[in-house]
Amino acid sequence: MAVGAAATLSAADGRLYDRGVADHGVIGKTGRVTGTVAPETVGEVMVAVRGGSEAFYAHPAVPGERISVGERVVVIDHEPPRTVYVSRLTA
Repeated sequence: MAVGAAATLSAADGRLYDRGVADHGVIGKTGRVTGTVAPETVGEVMVAVRGGSEAFYAHPAVPGERISVGERVVVIDHEPPRTVYVSRLTA
């Protein structure tokens, strides 16, 4: 385990973090855009996780895609601790 932020985790939490399962199932969750998601910008989405809603920094999963505030998205990928790649959720 790397020294630094990860060193402050408990032994059990550290093992989960190292195995890449500390996202509590963020991938596949749906959310709503609260800050425009577009190329060359850092957007924001609210995603329902762990019994509530949490804000994540967001980037488009599809190159060139622009997703406006208020649109629904699905999380395609997660980079711990707070960054997700999203795609527009279609009906």
